[in-house]
Amino acid sequence: MTEDVSSVLIDGPWNHRMVAANGARFHIAEAGTGGPDRPLVLLLHSFPEFWWAWRHQIPVLADAGYRVAAMDLRGYAASDKPPQGYDTFTLAADAAALVRCLGERRVVVVGHGWGGWIAWAMATMQPDVTTAVASFGMPHPLVMRQSSARVPAQVRANRYLHSMQMPFVPERQLVAGPRYTRRVMRAWSGSDWPAEDLVQRYAAALTLPFVAHSSAEYFRWIVRSVLRSDGRRFVNRLSQQSRLPTLFVHGEDDGCVLPASTLGSQTYCRGPYREVRLPGVGHFVPEQAPERTNELLLQWLATI
Repeated sequence: MTEDVSSVLIDGPWNHRMVAANGARFHIAEAGTGGPDRPLVLLLHSFPEFWWAWRHQIPVLADAGYRVAAMDLRGYAASDKPPQGYDTFTLAADAAALVRCLGERRVVVVGHGWGGWIAWAMATMQPDVTTAVASFGMPHPLVMRQSSARVPAQVRANRYLHSMQMPFVPERQLVAGPRYTRRVMRAWSGSDWPAEDLVQRYAAALTLPFVAHSSAEYFRWIVRSVLRSDGRRFVNRLSQQSRLPTLFVHGEDDGCVLPASTLGSQTYCRGPYREVRLPGVGHFVPEQAPERTNELLLQWLATI
């Protein structure tokens, strides 16, 4: 049975809003008021999740005085699912336009997985609105690209990425039931996490109309752009060193982005850079280690 969008508008200490930005409508869960010394914090989720992945961070950051917005990325959950725009340039422009539509001039971008990829890109693609970036479970995109070609274990771990290139098959797997979501999340978490109720919630969100196709398009762009002009422009833009404060956090049990594949992100940073490795934690750092994530974010945000 196909889910309704209302199923992802989960109640909690936050408000749900739809915001028109960059030619589409985006859903955010928002909390906190912010202030002159408390910048907007934009939270970007990964695959196969949606804004709910930040449920442990939203109230903590809001209580600390920050204005927080957890966004459903283009093509996910309650946000619009247009047929195109799943390249990194557009995704970064989505985030920047959303910030402006929220009445803010600058933002701290915090992302996990795919959201981390976008956060890294914001530093050089949207520097006018970006104050600082934090990435959980995703090194600098060019480090990830290089490792995906040169680290044999990462090549094997990327089998899911190559399976996403097939037409129709990934979409059918994603909507067929929770089996795919359960297998991927537990393999990437390095444990029996998540519990079945969370598997069911994320699997159900993938059955919303067009979400399966949209989420697969992210992975298709990564591979197909390699030999195209937009892929070359992406490399040129990301090759520029960022001057922004940067936090990179990675779980040592990550089964998606292997720890050995994450070395070298600091070479793309000229500004303050902090890197933290968490033992016993897999790919889904904000959910697997919420208290540690909150502690690291609050410490880092206080330095900006």
